[in-house]
Amino acid sequence: MPTSAQSETRAFLLGLAGIFLVTLWRVALLPWNTTDLFVDEAQYWFWGQELAWGYYSKPPLIGWLLRATTDLGMSTPIWIRLPLPLIHAGTAVTMAFVGRELFGGRIGGLTGFAFVTLPAVALASLLVSTDTLMLFFFALALLAHVQLARQKSSAWAVLLGVAVGLGLLSKYAMIYFPLSAALAMLLLPEMRISKRDALVAVSVGIAVCSPNLLWNAANDFTTLHHTADNADWQESSVSFGKLVEFLAGQFAVAGPVLFASYLVGLVKSWRSTGLRYPVLMSLPVFLIVSVQALISGANANWAAAGHLGALLIAVYVLAPRSRLVLLALAINLAVTAALPVMAVFADSWRLGSNNLVLARYVGQSAVSRKSAEIARAEGLDTLVSGSRTFLADYFFTLRDSGLTIGAEPVDGFPPHHYAQKHPLTPGAGEVLYVTRSSGVPNCPGSDVAPVLVEEWTPAQGFFTRTISAWRMQRSCWFPDDTGG
Repeated sequence: MPTSAQSETRAFLLGLAGIFLVTLWRVALLPWNTTDLFVDEAQYWFWGQELAWGYYSKPPLIGWLLRATTDLGMSTPIWIRLPLPLIHAGTAVTMAFVGRELFGGRIGGLTGFAFVTLPAVALASLLVSTDTLMLFFFALALLAHVQLARQKSSAWAVLLGVAVGLGLLSKYAMIYFPLSAALAMLLLPEMRISKRDALVAVSVGIAVCSPNLLWNAANDFTTLHHTADNADWQESSVSFGKLVEFLAGQFAVAGPVLFASYLVGLVKSWRSTGLRYPVLMSLPVFLIVSVQALISGANANWAAAGHLGALLIAVYVLAPRSRLVLLALAINLAVTAALPVMAVFADSWRLGSNNLVLARYVGQSAVSRKSAEIARAEGLDTLVSGSRTFLADYFFTLRDSGLTIGAEPVDGFPPHHYAQKHPLTPGAGEVLYVTRSSGVPNCPGSDVAPVLVEEWTPAQGFFTRTISAWRMQRSCWFPDDTGG
């Protein structure tokens, strides 16, 4: 093997070894993580308890995954979060192979290692996110597309279709892949695939994701409705501040050096034919979400799909500059090493007399247990709330409590999954209603006024506002019901 080839292979293997070590660090510290499940994490777990082809706000694959891992283990935060670092490791390895196919072994190894140390990946290795699965399938689709551009292959075509279909079952942002790939094939002759392979990939992709489309049709297009609500174009107004905030967030997602290198690579890309494909697989995503940010605002992670192509460009630009490579990796590695440690001390780490540094991820389960204690003391067997945050943790933390949990009934389109699938039902008797709203709850269906049982203000954690627990007649929410 020539020396240069040996060097490329060694660099590639070093990258894979780095992915393994980072993943080992994350998995090793996971059992000591003291954060509660965040509202989205608890919701995704709950979805998995009722397997379906779709859910209120997301496609079904995240729920299926958590059902599988908790069936293998237990319904605990450790088992719920264990797949995260492993899937990110799979994405990193896949991106290493994509980078090797496009630019050689050294850049491939660096790309894989750079991905697994991205600040956003470090965070997403601790918190359940639909981006985690979507990015894996996006990376797999990139690899399949690159292979198909080099040679015809039914196997790679099927894999491409499966990757896109499963990506869409993970998060609808996977739609950026076929849109960007179509643009790349239109503008770059070297990235075109055969008509047969394209037909196979499209057919397989549609077949894989079609059950979710049918589920949406049968459920008033709930998920698509929610996605449109998130876009919020009806109340839109141009805001350059929101655009700047979104763009600044991309530096936090990728790390400052890597995202700056991507921007430099965009300027240089049309003088380097090798960069044109990753540009077309990333820039459209950032442009589309930037428009969304300008019109109505956008979360930083909404452009997550664009960061795979961006990473290829950034590493390509940085690779000849060893000091900048070390700086980029040192910054991201510091975050990667620190976040799992911070999660271990989440329930005790504070600066001075302030609330916990990670207060956002602590305290939910304590509120659930307090609510259950009050309900039992009052002799009530049903907990009701209108708060998605309360309900998400109630269904997880109190799953074996014997208490019945119901979402406050609402008129019109349900505001969350719990109101859609688990609303309080009509009947006789009283319930415990827990809320963060001030004032006496409205009770049009009963002449018995709600009775305040207890108010408390958690000393630390996510909830620092006063929480109220009320005894209320179930009929309060059903003024027209005559059956109870």
